[in-house]
Amino acid sequence: MKCCTVLEFAMKKWYDKTTKRKDSYMANIYDGAFRTILNDCRKLIIPVINETFGETYTGQEEIQFFPNEHFINQQDEADKERITDTNFTVFGMTPKKYHIECESSLPDGRITIRLFEYDAQIALDDGEVTEETLTVTFPNTAVLYLRTYKKTSDKMKYVIITPGGTVQYDVPIMKVQKYSLDNIFEKHLLMLIPFYIFSHENSFQEYNSNEQKLAELKAEYQEILDRLDKLEQQGVIGAFDKRTIIELSGDVIKEIAQKYENVQKGVGDIMGGALIETSARKLKNEANKETAIRMIKRGKMTIEEIAEDTGLSVAEVEQLAGLQTV
Repeated sequence: MKCCTVLEFAMKKWYDKTTKRKDSYMANIYDGAFRTILNDCRKLIIPVINETFGETYTGQEEIQFFPNEHFINQQDEADKERITDTNFTVFGMTPKKYHIECESSLPDGRITIRLFEYDAQIALDDGEVTEETLTVTFPNTAVLYLRTYKKTSDKMKYVIITPGGTVQYDVPIMKVQKYSLDNIFEKHLLMLIPFYIFSHENSFQEYNSNEQKLAELKAEYQEILDRLDKLEQQGVIGAFDKRTIIELSGDVIKEIAQKYENVQKGVGDIMGGALIETSARKLKNEANKETAIRMIKRGKMTIEEIAEDTGLSVAEVEQLAGLQTV
């Protein structure tokens, strides 16, 4: 082997290793955003489950989360720790276990193996042994693909051949890039908003060099903020859910658009500005409440007058007045 070939070979190994590490780091950013929105705003998963599995949950169901860390038993090796993105049960008419993974890399078959390892361990964790009979329940599993490639299928499949017969079932795939902004809001798939930027990833270079195209992208994100504001005003989502969606959207944009300064700054500034505005609004609202409490304690004004002077709703003032009499 020639010297230059050896060097090229070494450089290729280094590049592959570095690229893998970088891909893993980026995946961790996206996985982290997915886990955060799911754990902090757990009700937002219900429309995603309905869409993916064809369920009809109302959103009032109790959701119980379980530890994400699992240790996969390895023969002749130390046990491997596996961390799932989600592992939870929805208590509807019948309790059902779910396991959903977020994936941004190219489908290569390895995720299917990884999913099955997770599912088997989740099933074993809750397994029951009665009179030498082991009963395990596998979760309803799905994958959320942030990027869609030509070879990305609409589903995965498990085929388990046992001495007692063959069991097979599908693992559905949800493709984020398939959903338009209207789809997301019409179906209440608000959990997908932090990852909506993936739908524009292939156009980053154009946005970065074309002010008009960038302005259109910024306008689209302003529309997202306006629609989230409307949902908050309607009581569909709370201020915390809205803030979490905005904050995680900014984190994902910052990560995915690293090489495109105009895109990162243009869209990032819109989301960052919304966070500042939300914080300022919260502080103002808290100050108004403190003022209302002082007015209530003086007892010289009606509920309606206090509401008018503080900018709070009558219902908010009535609630504060009720707390003062407890």
